[in-house]
Amino acid sequence: MIICVMRDTNLLAICEYRFFAKIYVMPERITAAGGIVENEDGKILFQYRRGKWDLPKGKLEEGETIEECAVREVEEETGLRNIILGELVGITHHFYTEKQKEIDKETYWYAMKANGEQQLVPQLQEDILELRWIHENELQEYLSDTYPNIIEIVEKYFDSDNQIN
Repeated sequence: MIICVMRDTNLLAICEYRFFAKIYVMPERITAAGGIVENEDGKILFQYRRGKWDLPKGKLEEGETIEECAVREVEEETGLRNIILGELVGITHHFYTEKQKEIDKETYWYAMKANGEQQLVPQLQEDILELRWIHENELQEYLSDTYPNIIEIVEKYFDSDNQIN
């Protein structure tokens, strides 16, 4: 513990600021977007990536809107085309450390619809090993092997009117 004893209150404030600045570093914010994609049978698309079931999403690129990012990332990671973009379901935050930097990944999640019989193509360069359409009554099995923010947004999706009919 550092104790600063000074008569000038400005110097004390600087000393306290420097002490706390070493303890807490604001995380870098990364903005991402993705989708809860539903097919014509009412099933939700999950992907198996890095040992967990997840939803398709990715980082916002310079010059694109958050909605464009969501559709692009879903298409890139799944091979789906002509996705219908629905309402914003919610925003989640995922905190992690990468290359010794604290990261706050803020992800915007949209309801999406995939029409017709489309071939699923996992994006292997993003470590996506499998894509699977999941019926609502099968969700618990997949949610037991996923991240807390995925559980949060899937529950919000099914509890709301954000689905595309």
